[in-house]
Amino acid sequence: MEQIVRKIALLGMGTVGGGVYKIIENQKDEMPFKIGAELEVAKVLVRNKAKYADAVPAEKLTDQFEDVINDDSIDIVVEVMGGIEPARTYITEALKKGKHVVTANKDLMAMHGHELLDIAAANQCDLLFEAAVAGGIPIIRPLKQCLAGNNITEIMGIINGTTNFILTKMKEEGMDFKEALQLATDLGYAEADPTADIEGYDAGRKIAIMASIAFHTPVTFNDVFTEGITKITAKDMRYAKELGCTIKLLGIAKNTENGIEVKVHPTLIPEHHPLAAVNDAFNAVFVHGDAVDDAMFYGRGAGALPTGSAVVGDIMDVARNMLFHCNGRIGCSCYKELPIKKIGDTKSSYYIRMNLEDRAGTLASMASVFASNSVSISILLQKATIGDTAEIVIVTHEVEEKRFRDAMTVLSSMSMVKEICSIIRVYQLGNA
Repeated sequence: MEQIVRKIALLGMGTVGGGVYKIIENQKDEMPFKIGAELEVAKVLVRNKAKYADAVPAEKLTDQFEDVINDDSIDIVVEVMGGIEPARTYITEALKKGKHVVTANKDLMAMHGHELLDIAAANQCDLLFEAAVAGGIPIIRPLKQCLAGNNITEIMGIINGTTNFILTKMKEEGMDFKEALQLATDLGYAEADPTADIEGYDAGRKIAIMASIAFHTPVTFNDVFTEGITKITAKDMRYAKELGCTIKLLGIAKNTENGIEVKVHPTLIPEHHPLAAVNDAFNAVFVHGDAVDDAMFYGRGAGALPTGSAVVGDIMDVARNMLFHCNGRIGCSCYKELPIKKIGDTKSSYYIRMNLEDRAGTLASMASVFASNSVSISILLQKATIGDTAEIVIVTHEVEEKRFRDAMTVLSSMSMVKEICSIIRVYQLGNA
């Protein structure tokens, strides 16, 4: 029997594209046994063909999308360009042409994923995007398939390796934020412009995608509250350790009785929590379901080969579906329209570090402000006194964010409060 060949077009040949190309070449002899077909990269769309002349045969390189979309022999389009445009247009055109699509584009899927999945369904095509979240860690497929029998109530994850590396160095080596960021940049973990990472935007896109799948409701990046790590200090790291915690940038999504919470922010988590042990550039996603209970997925969250691994896994799934004529069998899972909470309506405990005037009545005045806004103090520690200034650390019980913010607005206007140094949300410290 003549061997089936599935032809692929790669849109982009950067870090991830190069990893995909390498994996397919390394696995080419295995593919007929794994998926019942050969895989061939037939076209590679790049801006500058000369740049890739040594890596890809000249006849495969093109700088014109028309060479891809008008080639009827191409079965699968793999988008690893990144960004919204022209990726959105290219994917839309490919799906409308009946070509299956695999993408690693978290920016695009977090904003327009539901629209693109509808186009894929209308054309009976696969649109797979495992690599859009957490690099080489399988999480999209488990949420859509392996855990589909669960009512998932919470997803929490360390889903940005750059920030996790920075916070690890701040904790273990006592570095300040700028020093740790510079080290991350020098080692290639941080981009020249690290804004998307350190301000939480990258993690926000990923948690939006996972929340949409887990809670069956469209969630976009615009729905996610994001707060970065730029205000975290080595001192906060030390005090967190004294409280039996560590600080991580977490993406958190919860399905509550009153709606969905989706947010990204630095968080104090107890040292005994499994996520507390995830260090350096590693990622992990923690899922709670009513049947499975707790499950954690851990591994490399970025990089050419880890992310390429997820892309190639999706390509292989498409090829298997083609063999059995069942493409498009698992599309968009958003059949609900649950409300999404504003950050002010969510609840949390809070860690506050502040400098107060060291005089009689100061703590009583502060406690009165908290009490009038229904903020209850769980822990109060006086850390140091310099001259007439006392540094204190407070951990509150769980409270609505809007009430907490009201209390902090009043405190910040009082002359006895010299500086509110840090405010960090706390995850379940009371249950530690």
